[in-house]
Amino acid sequence: MPILRTRKSIARDAPARLEEACGLAEAIELEVVLAKALRVARPRAATLLGAGVVEALKPELKDLRVDVVVVDGSLTPIQQRNLELAWKCKVIDRTGLILEIFGARARTREGSLQVELAALSYQRSRLVKSWTHLERQRGGFGFLGGPGETQIEADRRQIDIRISRIKADLENVARTRGLHRAARRRVPFSVVALVGYTNAGKSTLFNTLTRASVRAEDVLFATLDPTMRGVQLPSGRKIILSDTVGFISDLPTDLVAAFRATLEEVLSADLVIHVRDISHPDSEAQKKDVQDVLRELGLETEGSGALIEALNKTDLLARGEREAQIARARRHPDLAAVSALTGEGMDGLLKAIDRRLAVDRRVYHYRLGPADGAAMAWLYEHGEVLERTEADDGGVRLTVGLGPADAERFGHHYGGVTELARGERAAQ
Repeated sequence: MPILRTRKSIARDAPARLEEACGLAEAIELEVVLAKALRVARPRAATLLGAGVVEALKPELKDLRVDVVVVDGSLTPIQQRNLELAWKCKVIDRTGLILEIFGARARTREGSLQVELAALSYQRSRLVKSWTHLERQRGGFGFLGGPGETQIEADRRQIDIRISRIKADLENVARTRGLHRAARRRVPFSVVALVGYTNAGKSTLFNTLTRASVRAEDVLFATLDPTMRGVQLPSGRKIILSDTVGFISDLPTDLVAAFRATLEEVLSADLVIHVRDISHPDSEAQKKDVQDVLRELGLETEGSGALIEALNKTDLLARGEREAQIARARRHPDLAAVSALTGEGMDGLLKAIDRRLAVDRRVYHYRLGPADGAAMAWLYEHGEVLERTEADDGGVRLTVGLGPADAERFGHHYGGVTELARGERAAQ
């Protein structure tokens, strides 16, 4: 199977983008027998590529006995059909390839529904008058029924019905996730979400930090379904770490929409860790792609203070570059230079998370009774106890530094504990 990369997708380093396209194909076990970057000075409405290029590729594709051609760009239905007729093989574009990968990777019912929704939306856009079998008409009903609906209209109607059903199911999923998030808000743990470009090492980092065994392979989109585990920070505070689906450049809009219920876990997180493959030649471009997707979801990360960059795969850097990245991370509190594979830099990352979660802490004053031992233990574990005064009734008054999210969780979990008013504090 050959990979053809068009100029339409050349906004980044050409060899790196071509290598990524080959990786996408190999992710679903396709054998790449030819990879080319083709310049398209003026996209043709009929075939995208010029007629000379299309003709020149015919004998090469025939000699290699190619079954599938992947065009690393966007093809209209007409362009796809015309290329298939010219080359006598299946032709898919970047969106179609990513959908194939997601379809092969989905494991849970939710993941399968999300992929099917995206695939049906994409398939619906392909239903145009470019395949002759779709132009046949079905008979009408009654004397005034007319010639009836065409096959293309019938197919589109069936797809629309299925899309409506899937959206209804996914709305239930979204409601359930919302209830789970609300329940987690009542549990005394902050949520930290891992995001990043596909194959940046999120799952490997997740496994290293949590000692879990989430699938982590050197392939694109190894993780589709989110996973959560508990992690203890150096301060003793416990957090819930969430591993999410990877992003990619030109991520199909239908996929972003379909996976919104899953990606909303990122929006509700107290802190986001952007895992970057710092050894990749297109690391900066990948960073921008991730930021674009987060922005599309409604999460603005630039200057928000709610994000830490984990500069991963430092073990693949030359010694001088590796030392430079480590020094850079030491100068910036919201950076951490790590190697998820070797474990180097994990302590620094955990300290950065600890520090970031503690930045917004405010001072709260509580009065706890003799029976509030569990609440007192929680405050000692998750907050910074600044002052403690014993009360005559056997209880205590605590002055505690807490983040707003932790204070809210404490209120939900231990609603019987009294927060002191200003006058009561003065009398303390």
